[in-house]
Amino acid sequence: MADTNPFFSPSTLPYQLPPFAEIRDEHYRPAFDRGFEEQLAEVEAITASPEPPTFENTFLPLERSGGVLQRVAEVFFNKSSSDSTDFTNALEEEIAPQLAAHQDAILLNPALYARIAAVHAQLDDLDLDAESRYLVERYHTEFTLAGAGLDDADKERLREYNQRLSTLTTRFEKNLLADTNELAVVLDSADELAGLGEGEISAAAEAARERGLDGKYVVTLVLPTGHPWLASLTRRDVRERIMTASRSRGIHGGDNDNRELVLEITRLRAERARLLGFDTHAAFVTADETARTPQAVADMLGRLAPPAARNARAEQADLERQLPDGDTVQSWDWAHLTEKVRQEKYDVDFAAMRPYFEAERVLHDGVFHAATSLYGITFAERPDLVAYHPEARVFEVRNEDGSELGLYILDLYTRDSKRGGAWMNPLISQSELLGTPTVVVNNLNVPKPAAGEPTLLTYDETNTLFHEFGHALHGLFARVTYPKFAGTNVFRDFVEFPSQVNEMWMLWPEIVENYAVHHVTGERMPQELVDRLHASESFNEGFATSEYLAAALLDQAWHSITADDAVEDVAAFEAQALAAVGLDAPAIPPRYASTYFAHTFSGGYDAGYYSYIWSEVLDADTVEWFKENGGLNRANGDRFRSRLLGVGGSKDPLEAYRDFRGRDAVIEPLLKRRGLGG
Repeated sequence: MADTNPFFSPSTLPYQLPPFAEIRDEHYRPAFDRGFEEQLAEVEAITASPEPPTFENTFLPLERSGGVLQRVAEVFFNKSSSDSTDFTNALEEEIAPQLAAHQDAILLNPALYARIAAVHAQLDDLDLDAESRYLVERYHTEFTLAGAGLDDADKERLREYNQRLSTLTTRFEKNLLADTNELAVVLDSADELAGLGEGEISAAAEAARERGLDGKYVVTLVLPTGHPWLASLTRRDVRERIMTASRSRGIHGGDNDNRELVLEITRLRAERARLLGFDTHAAFVTADETARTPQAVADMLGRLAPPAARNARAEQADLERQLPDGDTVQSWDWAHLTEKVRQEKYDVDFAAMRPYFEAERVLHDGVFHAATSLYGITFAERPDLVAYHPEARVFEVRNEDGSELGLYILDLYTRDSKRGGAWMNPLISQSELLGTPTVVVNNLNVPKPAAGEPTLLTYDETNTLFHEFGHALHGLFARVTYPKFAGTNVFRDFVEFPSQVNEMWMLWPEIVENYAVHHVTGERMPQELVDRLHASESFNEGFATSEYLAAALLDQAWHSITADDAVEDVAAFEAQALAAVGLDAPAIPPRYASTYFAHTFSGGYDAGYYSYIWSEVLDADTVEWFKENGGLNRANGDRFRSRLLGVGGSKDPLEAYRDFRGRDAVIEPLLKRRGLGG
């Protein structure tokens, strides 16, 4: 095994792409074991040095440590989220607490913390470049917040909290995936799918066939509460079945019920926060984000919630005019009625746009073309390079001068082994210190049509592809010395900013006219349709903002409880939290309810789901900058790349923003975009 385990040494493939053709299940456990052992030995060598602590003998070897662990962890956790099996599920539950214990063994090492603190104390006397200085500051802050200064008894309690939480959050994710698959809606006939296009009906038939249900149709659930097909399905009873199934995840008893996990996770997070010197978990999290305090988050969300709720009420009144007298809008009606009103007011039909969003055209002539126009980079598919799943495609990315930039992997389709949502993962992260290149992955969950039929994306799926590719660009462009700052390793409430900016190119004139071509007739999407889209941009934003804010405020509520608060009923807590902020409208459920809120209970956005709209302030302000400075051109792309995307996490993100924009961001463009006033 020592000679054959592909994780024990760097890959020899282009860009150090992991050798997926050689990786087998039996390689993971030995690689984790060696990774843990080697990194602890490397840390021990640092702390055992008789020399006084310096940047060179403390921080550089620390940054070089953990090579085997990094290689196996990136590959394994990408696989466990995008192509899970019984084996990966079992190993992840086993590895999660061990990984937490390993991280604590480093973060809570008193000798290592003493060396870090010693260098930090003399920082102003050292001749360090800006990135190296920031590295010292970040390590000192992270170790301090992680509890490195606690006494031995408190450190032991902290380790217990961290290991238990890692087990619980892993279990939450596995329960959610299992329940999402179990609650998929099975239909007997295509008639029940009236209103959907041929591609969507084909995808439902294919999903049924894959489950051994030939002749039936399966509507697989998506991660958010609302399903994209609710907008088109004409049968109200079918829409109700889908919405009911979606909202039932994690709350209908059995092995996959997540309610007890939610209660234990939030209680343990509150207790851990108190141990670390914070009143709440939200205070602990925001202390090391750009927001700094929960109050700053509350101030922003509180500014947005009342006008959003007001707009949503007006929108609901509009929708109810579509119903018989005395009937009320239900949650499963909203998207469907909204499309009727949108067509009535703006003559915009999202369903009619799907033939213009054929996936290959969107990818090559939209997403890639925008990146080439803005940054000069080019893409070439590499079918000779094997990815982790047959549906995952590998592209080589090069700079304008032909120099190598990295590899981009796209895994487009949904499957039962893939968790819901869409995301970006690094597989290899660039670092000058380590001499490593860049390999990044985008995962989406687009239903796969039958063989030979085109993949037609919805408007939202097209937008999601542009969004996730913004994360990929961040990962590809970052050029840093130290692995700690690689790619998207920035504050959580800043990480969504580059991806949200990249959404702007979806409907940018030069881009949309290049890719939005009818897949049968070859005709371009009429400009008047694009114009009507722009005219309707703030339509239904009351609903969209309210469902998002409901989830963000719910996340904050769960993580604002103290260690002394006793919460025993998930549904009651959720209802009270939403009522307190005026976002308890039955027709507008939160984008995620607690028991399927993967972002906050298994996805690393705990007390941080506010990040999307926090980053959108910067995004909306940046869109204004591009419009004021000539839009889609190479000069603007180079400025955005060099001053923001290219720095990765190697400087304070708000400082990087000021360097790019010339000032701090202002909120007015966001308020205008969402129809919330100026």
